[in-house]
Amino acid sequence: MKEAGKKSRVIEVYSLIFIDLLCTGVAFGLSAFLRQVYDVNGPLDRRSSLLGCVLSLLCCCLYNILVDGNRDFFRRGKYKEFVAVVKCTVTVMITALVIMFFLHNTYTMSRMVFAVFAVLDVVITYTVHTLYKKWMLAYYRKSGASTKVLIVTSSERGTTLMEQLKINMPWDCDLIAAAVMDAVKLGYDMNGVPVVANAENLYEAAGKMAVDEVLIDLPDYPSEKIKQLVADLEQMGVTCNCCIHTFSIDGVERSIETFGNRPVVSYTKTTIDFRQALVKRAIDIVGSLVGLIITAVITPFVALAIRIESPGPIFFAQERVGRNGRRFKIYKFRSMYIDAEERKKELMEKNQMSGLMFKMDDDPRITKVGKFIRKTSIDELPQFYNILIGQMSLVGTRPPTVDEFNQYNLHYKRRLSMTPGLTGMWQVSGRSSITDFDEVVKLDLEYIDNWSVGLDIKILFMTVVTVLFRRGAV
Repeated sequence: MKEAGKKSRVIEVYSLIFIDLLCTGVAFGLSAFLRQVYDVNGPLDRRSSLLGCVLSLLCCCLYNILVDGNRDFFRRGKYKEFVAVVKCTVTVMITALVIMFFLHNTYTMSRMVFAVFAVLDVVITYTVHTLYKKWMLAYYRKSGASTKVLIVTSSERGTTLMEQLKINMPWDCDLIAAAVMDAVKLGYDMNGVPVVANAENLYEAAGKMAVDEVLIDLPDYPSEKIKQLVADLEQMGVTCNCCIHTFSIDGVERSIETFGNRPVVSYTKTTIDFRQALVKRAIDIVGSLVGLIITAVITPFVALAIRIESPGPIFFAQERVGRNGRRFKIYKFRSMYIDAEERKKELMEKNQMSGLMFKMDDDPRITKVGKFIRKTSIDELPQFYNILIGQMSLVGTRPPTVDEFNQYNLHYKRRLSMTPGLTGMWQVSGRSSITDFDEVVKLDLEYIDNWSVGLDIKILFMTVVTVLFRRGAV
């Protein structure tokens, strides 16, 4: 339902942002009050406490807006509600503490306040969410504020349609009745929805009821009859929604979009929420700036070592294939001799990877310095420039060479449906110990199909551990 869906989303987003901010403020205020009353570890630093409260409120607001933490609030059960509240509280607390650390305020800020805040925030927010949900659902049922929906369908499709709608309907919609166009008798119900009309008395029945919207599901009806039906109902001031019947593909999401001025059905394997994509890009920018600072500090030392062992350029640039076939230049510290690409053809028979990647132990093209910077992943640092300008991401799938890409089949090309990354799922799942390219593709597609900001953060932490302990470096 178009209008109902918009209304329910507005209520979910804005009312819950206000509620979560209120709960966060109360929880932080109570934690600071308890700390003051019991005077643990001396008097409380009020300025630091105020800063902590403001940062917590800001982080809470940004979490709700960017991550959309309260999506499907009215549908999720008690367990999912509790998990969602804990995720929000932990994210808010950690983010606020990290910011205060960089502001050098964690020494004067009481850890006890944050510890008590975390517990109180979970308890208060979960309790308020539960009560608010019960009150809102009861209010909409009893007050008549819900969107009244009349279903127009056929006897063949009616029961299945009602079952699907009761699972997926917006929470503020009420299925009040059904008109079964080919029904012989009236007065029975379809999955709890009363059948009040057929083709003969549809307009008469609709005119006597409180109806806000009509859902029409008549795939076998001629388009001219559907058009006339919509026109007649629109004259009554009722919003009409017509089901679009098209094919479905397992594992592929469908959505109605506008391409130019044409309504189209879009099919996509993975749908990425714009807000989460924005968070991912923000992390990429911040991470790449930090990475470039580190790169600038160590470049003179790496450059000197490279030049002493193997005269030639410090950086290695190569054309790679990025998201959906886009070409770009990738940059690395040079870890091989100058003639490495020419010698690669001679070594192909020693390739240890089954598939479209090249890997061999004791590659003679790699210099001694190259072995060290590869083992420590220092050779990858110049790619922070690629990340900063948007050609790559911190986390993604590794971009193939042009030669590798030209040999890809359709299945392999889907690993390029997201922006390529500096690290990814397969790098932290064994890295050099994986020798089957199909396994690499499997891990890449697992990442794409399950992508979230949380998964990116998890992979980044796993990458740090992998590099520090030098496990399976590429």
